[in-house]
Amino acid sequence: MNMVTYESAMNNNAMTTNTTPKQTSETKLSAQQSSMQDELTTNGSSLDADLLDESLSDDELASAYEEIDDDEDHNEYDSDVNSVAGQAIPQVIDVTHTVTEKEAGLRIDKLASQVFTDFSRAQLQGWVGDGSLLHNGSVQKPKQRVKAGDVIHLSTTLQQHSEDQPENIDIDVVYEDDDVLVIDKPVGMVVHPGAGNQTGTLVNALLYHYPQQHHLPRAGLVHRIDKDTSGLLLIGKTKPAQMALMEQLKDKSVYRHYQCVVAGDAASLLRHRRIDAPIGRHRNQRTKMTVMTAGREAVTHLLNVTPLNDNYCLLDVGLETGRTHQIRVHLSHITYPIVGDRVYGGRRQLRAGLTEAQRQAISNFPRQALHAYTLGFVHPTTGEDIEVTTPIPEDMQKLISVLTDGYDDE
Repeated sequence: MNMVTYESAMNNNAMTTNTTPKQTSETKLSAQQSSMQDELTTNGSSLDADLLDESLSDDELASAYEEIDDDEDHNEYDSDVNSVAGQAIPQVIDVTHTVTEKEAGLRIDKLASQVFTDFSRAQLQGWVGDGSLLHNGSVQKPKQRVKAGDVIHLSTTLQQHSEDQPENIDIDVVYEDDDVLVIDKPVGMVVHPGAGNQTGTLVNALLYHYPQQHHLPRAGLVHRIDKDTSGLLLIGKTKPAQMALMEQLKDKSVYRHYQCVVAGDAASLLRHRRIDAPIGRHRNQRTKMTVMTAGREAVTHLLNVTPLNDNYCLLDVGLETGRTHQIRVHLSHITYPIVGDRVYGGRRQLRAGLTEAQRQAISNFPRQALHAYTLGFVHPTTGEDIEVTTPIPEDMQKLISVLTDGYDDE
């Protein structure tokens, strides 16, 4: 199957508000990336089939979300475990439409998407199937054709999750259609509200720009990256899409590639192309994760190693699993930490042979030099393989430039 690739050419320093037209990014077929996806995709346990039922309760949906680990600070996350499931505010939907002569002959789901514009066609198809959307008082299939004078009636209850408030914060949209949204998160933005971060988060921004997603757990987020990691995040715009994408994340058909700058020489790093080491919470420092025998399975792939100088490299990293801080913990474990990582790097970030400018650039880099640059998934409605990419941010580009200064001349 061919894969459609979407590339973001946006300036990473200036965020824009929904300026990317739906699926208008540059498109190309990428057989090479498709084979890389196949290499990394493995069979894993999927979410229980019941979790995909349209009648799934919102508490169950929130619980399914909580099962998905990812590369995010747990101290931000754990404090907010109950904010989604514990503060649901119901919104009753009860609307009726009588079919006109002009609308006669349309399928029920197509007509519903034209008259009930607050909801996606996928949502409406689900409601036709579960009996929330009736045709002349009866449950019908979505493909049923309507006649003039017929009545369609939608009656359902949406759950508004938590008391998170919409905020007019710019977001950089890289890909969007009726069911899926991919955004490029900047450094410094917290993904969702938690202790100490009740405002200014991605969820607050999503609730402003996409108010119809207020009934989805965390406004449709499928996974997370931490505050000081930049890059791509996947969001479902409907409950069926969010659940389907979460299932893909669980069974490893969603793939994520990262770029990072690390302290380590190429020859040594090439001996660790596959890092298989279980990760669990540190016994004494509870906000940290560590490699431990009793931890959960964690596998990281070093897909490409590019020397920047004799002791620093740019890595292309693929995740087979998605444990908290996985890339940072694994690279620290093999003694080649990410530059700027104050938690897992320490003084090991400073290697021999640095110029004063390079030493200062490393010491003063304000965050872990880690960027989520590629995201691949199967479209939950069309079944199409989608790949989205975004360029490395300017702060990492400047760091790379300093570290490579003079190296190419040797």
